[in-house]
Amino acid sequence: MTFVSPRPQLTAALLLLTAAACGGKPNALSPEQPPLVTVAKPGLSDVIDIVSFTGTINARDELPISLDGDSARIAAILVEVGDRVRKGQLLARLNPSIAAPQFASLAAALDEAKASADLAAGDYRRGQAVASSGALSGEEIERRRGVAAAAQAKVKAARAQLAESRARLGRTEIRAPADGIVLTRSAEVGQTATIGGEPLFRLGRGGEVEMRGLVAEQELPKLAVGQDVQIRIAGSPAPFPGKVRLLGAVIDPQNRMGSVRVSLAQNSSLRPGAFARAEATVSHAKHVVLPQTAILTDLKGNYVLVLDEQDIVRRRDVKVAGTRNAGVVIDSGLSGVERVVATAAAFLHEGEKVRPVEAKS
Repeated sequence: MTFVSPRPQLTAALLLLTAAACGGKPNALSPEQPPLVTVAKPGLSDVIDIVSFTGTINARDELPISLDGDSARIAAILVEVGDRVRKGQLLARLNPSIAAPQFASLAAALDEAKASADLAAGDYRRGQAVASSGALSGEEIERRRGVAAAAQAKVKAARAQLAESRARLGRTEIRAPADGIVLTRSAEVGQTATIGGEPLFRLGRGGEVEMRGLVAEQELPKLAVGQDVQIRIAGSPAPFPGKVRLLGAVIDPQNRMGSVRVSLAQNSSLRPGAFARAEATVSHAKHVVLPQTAILTDLKGNYVLVLDEQDIVRRRDVKVAGTRNAGVVIDSGLSGVERVVATAAAFLHEGEKVRPVEAKS
């Protein structure tokens, strides 16, 4: 007895049912269709290239003010942090208990020297007046001339000593070397100020401030001196305008960052030490922007797949300029009018025919 498998009959029945559902005969099945792919015409979009960096607000020129005279106790402090001062304004006063008496003593010594010099000069003048009569010998007249000259030299020495003492007394008054803002104050009443110690005050020259930040190595060449920058600090909703003042000449080998300084207009909200975030618009142009799924990469570099007029897949090499929230920015390789395969491009081959479907915007 021969057993006949029912599978051929089942297969034939399935073919008949499929043909009936399609409205045709079993041998009228359609050949395999080209794959459906989603394509997009990206066009050109406005792309703004922004360099962002962070840093702190600092005084542009910081002047440390230290003691440059003899050590002494601080007797009075006349300014506080944040005060605006003028050049020559008194900031603090040291105890003059030693310098003041020395100055008074030397002033008296100068007066004494002047008096002695006047007497010696008078004697010499009188000797010259009677020299022709022979009342005084030539030796006496010459002696009087020497005494007068020596007395005059003592006056000069006393005057120089007094000037030195006056300068020493003047150093007991700590004054501002320039107009500016008091940034820090370490001086306290009763403290002994010494040469070489910590600065008593730090002054921001002219009250000018700037932002000092660090920029990534690849972003630094995009910046230029004089470029406009928007600065934002915590607690202030509006940005502060600034300009790039200085770009670092070297890159830190440890963090691969370069320095940048941004000059800022004076504003009471810009306090030295505050954290700041900066943004500089370095370019504003139109570029093709594609979804990330459209970009492919191989050993030759980045590329996309585009369709020609016959819906045949073609390779197009592209150069990527960067990424944005909207997608990948194409720097070159596309004009924006091409039909670019937006998804599943990795499953296609160059030269393959496809059925395009426009992507919904």
